[in-house]
Amino acid sequence: MMSFQIILGSASMARRRLLTEMGYEFRIMTADIDEKSIRMEKPEELVVALAEAKADAIISMLKSTGQLEEGAQERLLITADTVVVSEGKIREKPSSKEEARSFIKGYSGSQAAVVGSVLVTNLKTGKRRGGWERAEVYFHDIPEEVIDSLIEEAITLNVAGGLTLENPLILRFVEAVVGTSDAVMGLPKALTEKLIQEAL
Repeated sequence: MMSFQIILGSASMARRRLLTEMGYEFRIMTADIDEKSIRMEKPEELVVALAEAKADAIISMLKSTGQLEEGAQERLLITADTVVVSEGKIREKPSSKEEARSFIKGYSGSQAAVVGSVLVTNLKTGKRRGGWERAEVYFHDIPEEVIDSLIEEAITLNVAGGLTLENPLILRFVEAVVGTSDAVMGLPKALTEKLIQEAL
C-alpha cells in the first residue's frame, strides 16, 4: 500500500500505461489549458512551462471543488508535456491532417528530437520538482502509402508532432532511438521516479 496518492494530470494512454508499469496506482485528472498561448524559444523551456500550466490549472480545479484540503495523506500531482523538434522547428499536436502529413514527411529519411518534461507537485507541502529529457529518433524513408494510412488513423492528431512510436506502422521505419523510448512516449520512467522521491 502506497503511503501517498498520485493524480496523473494527463489523458494520454501512453503515460497511463508507463505509470502503471512503474507499479503506481493513480487517478486521472485533466485540465484544458490554451497551450498555444504559452510560447518559448527553447523546446526544453516550453515543455516545462506547459507542465507547470497544466499543474496550476488542476490545482485551481481542486481548490474550487474543495478537494485540496482532503485527508492527511500526501498527494502527488504528475503533469508532463512533450514536443517534437524537426527541421529546427518545434512541433506540437498537428492542427489538421495536412499539418500531420507535412510533419511525418519531414521525418522520412531524417531525424526528430523528442523533448519531454515531467513535473511532480506535492499537493500537501507545495513542493515542486521538475525536469526534462531529450531523445533522438532516426527514420528510414517512410513510403507515401504508409503516411496515408497513418493520417487516416487520425491518432497522429492527438500526439506531439504527429509522432507515435507505439504505432506498428511507424515503428517499422524507425532506424534508431538515441535515448529512452519511454521519453519518446511521454513519460521518462527513471526521471519520473526520481522526481516522485524528491517531491515527497
